Amino acid sequence: MVKLASRWTVLAIAIWLVLVGGSPAIAEVFKPTRYVLENGLELVVIEDHRRPVVAHFIYYRVGSMDEEKGKTGLAHFLEHLMFKGTAKVESGAFSRLVTKHGGRDNAFTSKDHTAYFQIIASEQLGLIMDMEADRMINLSFDSSVADSELAVVLEERLSRVESRPSGIFYEALNAALYLNHPYRRPIIGWKPEVSALTRADALDFYQNWYKPNNAVVVISGDVDPKAALTLAEQTYGKIPRGTLPAKLIYHEPEQTSARRIIREDERVRQATLQRMYIAPAFNGSAREPYALNVLSEVLGGETGLLYKALVVDARKALSSSFWYDGDGRDFGSAGFYALPSPGVGLEELETRIDKVIKDILQIGISEADIETAKKRLLAQAIFARDSLDGPARIVGSVLANGGSIQDVEAWPERIKAVTKTEIETAAKNLFRIERSATGWLLPKPASPS
Repeated sequence: MVKLASRWTVLAIAIWLVLVGGSPAIAEVFKPTRYVLENGLELVVIEDHRRPVVAHFIYYRVGSMDEEKGKTGLAHFLEHLMFKGTAKVESGAFSRLVTKHGGRDNAFTSKDHTAYFQIIASEQLGLIMDMEADRMINLSFDSSVADSELAVVLEERLSRVESRPSGIFYEALNAALYLNHPYRRPIIGWKPEVSALTRADALDFYQNWYKPNNAVVVISGDVDPKAALTLAEQTYGKIPRGTLPAKLIYHEPEQTSARRIIREDERVRQATLQRMYIAPAFNGSAREPYALNVLSEVLGGETGLLYKALVVDARKALSSSFWYDGDGRDFGSAGFYALPSPGVGLEELETRIDKVIKDILQIGISEADIETAKKRLLAQAIFARDSLDGPARIVGSVLANGGSIQDVEAWPERIKAVTKTEIETAAKNLFRIERSATGWLLPKPASPS
């Protein structure tokens, strides 16, 4: 499964935006226990004994941004091939065994990492860890299997991107946002390059990156930390530490000109306006991402200022929202979308959105709106604890992207500490039109008969 927009499901996205961050630990969110095995594998356990189930995630610190030039889609292609078996577990048997024991499994690839997960009865945790450790080092498939799975990947690209006007539109808009950084490349890959991938490409990528010292295992649910450590040492701990390639460093040049795309498609029935900005990510101790977290809550959703201005007050839009995504090793992104009301053109809608942004930059945001947004965010942090796999997803993503346990646990206190001045400064830094890409997706006019 490819993480096409560097996001999970809607629920997981909301949880992620609520909880990532960085600061000295003051208030605990998940109270995780962390170990590092001798071979470098990182193990995190989050206890929740309310039901006899566990969520087991393994994150590899490699994603689509680590693919060499000309081989886009390789990280995702390998994700598919990881289910094709070893000498110990035949092709397809991994998922069949999980299902046999009443569980479910899947995987996803992002720009920054690749993850595999299972949700299963806690008594089967040892089986899962044994099978994951096995395919970390013993993956085996021939060229016919690779070719067959490549056809599956190309079909996935067809169904998720090429057959959907919104998929093609978003792919083009994201490519326009970055001038040089590999975040501009689609995770699923460009079709000509995906079509040329081989078994040798996948095996080289696997042997380079799939090592215990490049992995984070997060287990949440009905498990004792010491018991999980024992299982990890008996399974993952047997795999020797490996030598990892140096990660490529990419520099995004200073952006001095706004980008704009317009796409018309006869399948489109509702026009869409979307703009994306490059934003800072949660990858350090800077306070700006926290301010953007609060700003996104002030602006976004059906209680946000953007929705109120466009949908409720002016009735110029059927829907609108603003979002900030700090999930990135190098950069985050932010932006808005809006669907115009009947009879309203995208030019008029864009002008009104620009007016909302101008008012924020010139007039500012009220303390009342800021405090309300903070309360909503902190309430969501509390609700996130009730999810079985949500905590594992959040912690795993943060650690895989270079963050720490402390970054997760201290998030509530950092949000509380965000000031009005910090939010308004973050807004001025973010809303620079030259660092944006704007897209119009329009119905294609009927051809003259």
